[in-house]
Amino acid sequence: MDNVDLPLTLSEVTIVDLVSWIASGAMIFGGIVPYIPQYRQIKKTENAEGFSTYVCLALLVANTLRILFWFGVHFELPLLAQSIIMNFTMMVMLHLCTRVTQLNEMSTKRRAFLGNATESLSEGLPLEKAIREENKELLVFAEGTEIRKRHYGAEPQQGKHHQKDASSQTEPETVHRFLDFDHRYFWKWTKFRDYIQFMCVFTLIGGYITYMCLDYPVYVETLGFLAVFVEALLGAPQFWRNYQNKCTVGMSVKMVGFWTSGDTFKTGYFLVNKAPMQFWICGLLQVGIDIAILLQVWIYRKNMHPIAKPAKPI
Repeated sequence: MDNVDLPLTLSEVTIVDLVSWIASGAMIFGGIVPYIPQYRQIKKTENAEGFSTYVCLALLVANTLRILFWFGVHFELPLLAQSIIMNFTMMVMLHLCTRVTQLNEMSTKRRAFLGNATESLSEGLPLEKAIREENKELLVFAEGTEIRKRHYGAEPQQGKHHQKDASSQTEPETVHRFLDFDHRYFWKWTKFRDYIQFMCVFTLIGGYITYMCLDYPVYVETLGFLAVFVEALLGAPQFWRNYQNKCTVGMSVKMVGFWTSGDTFKTGYFLVNKAPMQFWICGLLQVGIDIAILLQVWIYRKNMHPIAKPAKPI
């Protein structure tokens, strides 16, 4: 009898292990799948208007907090690996959105510059002078006023009135940096490196506080709750953008579909593996927001354009 029971037991354990490995792999890599169609759509259309980069902010903060939470409560390694991979994925998404936004702004500026050059010619300025004036504006837009001063020095008196007009039309001071510490442009920075700087500062400060407070269970539990609660709200910025635009064009419906299926699977995974209570409660909240966004897709299905010009891409 023992010889008969042993192979059955080994077979059952092998199947359970196989299922466990598949589930763990799905947890680790499944989270990035929803962003593949959104990434491809943005890259194809060269337009990031429909996607809210605050989704990236929510996930970066949530997963960084979850990594810090692991040092206080050693939850399953697949969840830790998922957080690391998700942070990398969100930085890739931010890099694409920042690049596309810069290209679109450059295209808009160039069209404005061509219009200004034409206007200068019509006012009787020599062609060489008009081109030089517009090239100055290009330098200002690309690198800021310091580059203009370094290359050209003081403003020439001739044509100064025209340049003021061109500056007022093209608004050259459009470079926003994290180190400016201007709350009006938080998470609306011009260059990708500013997002990297923010995440480095956030991680260092969070890591230091966590190191000092690891012996306090209240802090550790609060950290875990904040990690999963922020992640549960990741769909909220997208929901709000859709609501403001009364339109879902530019948002990948496939992405939201993957969100819903992935969050449903994830919540079930938390329940089966008896993850901390914060995980599965916020998982249920996440599924609810996903369903709300899918309802928006149906409600705004006939709207092909936003009701008004959307805010500057973020």
